[in-house]
Amino acid sequence: MENVTKPWPALWSLVVGFFMILIDTTIVSVANPRIMEGLNTDINAVIWVTSAYLLAYAVPLLITGRLGDRFGPKNLYLTGLVVFTLASLWCGLSGDVTMLIAARAVQGLGAAMMTPQTMAVITRIFPPDRRGAAMGLWGATAGMAILVGPILGGVLVDGLGWEWIFFVNVPIGIAAFLLVMRFVPTLTTHSHTFDVLGVVLSAVGMFLLVFGIQEGQTYKWGTVAGPVTVWGLIIAGIVVLAAFVAWQWLLERRGGEPLLPLGLFKDRNFSLGNSTIMAVGFTITAFPLPTIFYYQVVRGLTPTQSALLMIPMAVLSGALAPFVGKLIDRVNPRWFAAFGLVCLSGALFWTASLLGPDTPIWMFLLPSALQGVANGFIWGPVSNATTRNLPPRQAGAGSGVFNTTRQIGAVLGSAAIAALIQSRLAAELPVAPAGAPGGEASMTGVLPEALHAGFSTAMSQSILLPACAILLGAVIALFFGKPKVVEGWGAKAVTAADGASKAADGQQIAPQETASQENASQEAGRQ
Repeated sequence: MENVTKPWPALWSLVVGFFMILIDTTIVSVANPRIMEGLNTDINAVIWVTSAYLLAYAVPLLITGRLGDRFGPKNLYLTGLVVFTLASLWCGLSGDVTMLIAARAVQGLGAAMMTPQTMAVITRIFPPDRRGAAMGLWGATAGMAILVGPILGGVLVDGLGWEWIFFVNVPIGIAAFLLVMRFVPTLTTHSHTFDVLGVVLSAVGMFLLVFGIQEGQTYKWGTVAGPVTVWGLIIAGIVVLAAFVAWQWLLERRGGEPLLPLGLFKDRNFSLGNSTIMAVGFTITAFPLPTIFYYQVVRGLTPTQSALLMIPMAVLSGALAPFVGKLIDRVNPRWFAAFGLVCLSGALFWTASLLGPDTPIWMFLLPSALQGVANGFIWGPVSNATTRNLPPRQAGAGSGVFNTTRQIGAVLGSAAIAALIQSRLAAELPVAPAGAPGGEASMTGVLPEALHAGFSTAMSQSILLPACAILLGAVIALFFGKPKVVEGWGAKAVTAADGASKAADGQQIAPQETASQENASQEAGRQ
C-alpha cells in the first residue's frame, strides 16, 4: 500500500480528466447547430449525439464503481482515460452522424470508467470532517468547465470547425494520463463479485425508456414498427427497470453482492442526495439546448457569442464553490444545497420569461449570473451530504450509485427536452420551416423573421420543464439530516485500510489527532 502523504496533488491530477469530461459535454451543446449543418442531419439525430454519450455513460457506472474497488481506482481511471481520448479522436474524424453517434457511445464508456474513481478517491483519502474543501474543488471544476467548454467550443467551431471540439481532448487526455501516473497512489483493493444479470436488466431498461421518450415525437407517439409502439417501449422500459430493482433486492437478501446495493439507501442523506442529484443532472442537460437554439437560430449569434453569455454563470460558480466547500464541514449542507437549487430554478424561470424575438441580449447576462451563484452552492454541498456517511469499503459502490443517478437524470433530461422541443415547435409553428430544428430538412438556412416569435415561445415553454425539475430537487434537499459520525475513520483506518491517508494540508495525521477529530465529530453529531 502506498502512503498518501499529499492527497491534494492526487486529487488535482484526477480533476484534470474530470474537467475534460465536463468540457466535452458543454462544448457539444454549443456546437449542435453546426453539427446539424455540417453532417446534413436533423435535430433528433443530433440529440442522439448527446444521448448516446449519456446513455453509454450512465449504464456502466454502477459496475465501473465496483471495478474501481476491485482493481484499484487508479488502474480503472487510466483505462477509461485512454478509451475516452481515442474515442474523441474518432468523433472528430467522423464523416456522418451515424459514425459520430457510435464514437460518442464509446466515449461515454470511457467517461463511465473514470468518473466514479474521482469521488471514490476523495472519499478514501480525505477524512469526512475535511472532505468539504475537496468537494469544493470538485464543484469549482464543474463551474470552470461550464465557462471554458462553451467559450472554447465557440472559438473552435467558428475558427476551425465542429470537429475540433473533439480533437481538443487528445492533448488534455495525454496530460491527464501523465499526471495520474505520477501523483495518484495505488489504494487498497477489495474483492467483489459482479452481477451480470443486473447489468443486462439496467442497460435494457434504460435503453427502452430513453428511446421511447426521445423518439416519441418522431413516430407521433404511435407505432414504431409492426406491433411495437412508443408507449409500449416506455412501459417495457419501466417494467424492466422495476425487475432490475426487484432482482437487486432478492440478491441482497440471499447474501449476494448486487450491482445496486440497496442497503446504502437506508442512510437518509444518501437516498435524498441521489434524488437531488438526479434532478440536477436532468436540469443541467436539458436547459442549455433551447437557449442555445434561441441564441443562434432566432438572434443569429455565433457559437462564440452565445457562449459568452454564460461567462457570469461560470465565473461566479468557480469563485463560490471553494468558499462554500470550506463551510460545509461545519454547517449542515442542506441550507447551501436548497439555496442553490432554488436560485437555479429562479434563474431558469427568469430566462424563460426573457425568450422573445426582441429582448436585448445583455439582459440574459443577469439570469446567467444567478445561475452561477446557484452552481456554486449546489455541487459541493449535495455531493458531500450524500457521500459523507459512507465507510471506506463502500466508497466505490456509493460513488458509482451517485454518479449513476446523476447520469440517469441527464439521459432523461436530454430525451425529455428533445421530445418537448419538437412538440412545442409543432404547436407554435404552423408549418415547421426547412431551416428550423424540427423541420423536415436539416438546419441549412436562417429562420424567417415571421417565425421568430413562435420559435422563441416554443423554446421558452421548453425551459419550464427543467425549471420545475430543479425546484423539486430543492424541496428534497430541505430534508437532508445532519451528517452522522462515520465509523472506520480512526487511526487504524487511516493508516491501514486506505494506505495511511493524510490530512488535506499534506501532513501525516497522528493517531491522537485523529482520535480528537473523531471526538469532535461525535460531539457535533450529538448537537
